[in-house]
Amino acid sequence: MEGVDGINKRETGTQYEKVAAEFLRGKGYNILMQNYYCRYGEIDIIAEENGYTVFIEVKYRKNTVSGSPESAVNSIKIQHIRKAALDFITSSYGTEEIPCRFDIVAITGNQIHLIKDAF
Repeated sequence: MEGVDGINKRETGTQYEKVAAEFLRGKGYNILMQNYYCRYGEIDIIAEENGYTVFIEVKYRKNTVSGSPESAVNSIKIQHIRKAALDFITSSYGTEEIPCRFDIVAITGNQIHLIKDAF
């Protein structure tokens, strides 16, 4: 599938995940990993910020004709992210009892918006 400027959607996603990671570093996030895959799905960015493990979904839209980027994070996507986060937490920390939250980095054109505790 073609994406932005003739490149495929995966390449576009990777490009904007890098942009989001740099943006988050500028906000004080410590990036632990990008593109965590497990049987439940993928988490774009896992970071630490103010004592929280933060699971971040990155969404890009060229414009808002098809809706805002964050509107693409629907209930099914949220379920997959939550299950993948639980997989990461239990395999990395050996417990479910750590403070965590879910953020979204929404990118529209050249505008970046951080939604903390999005779901």
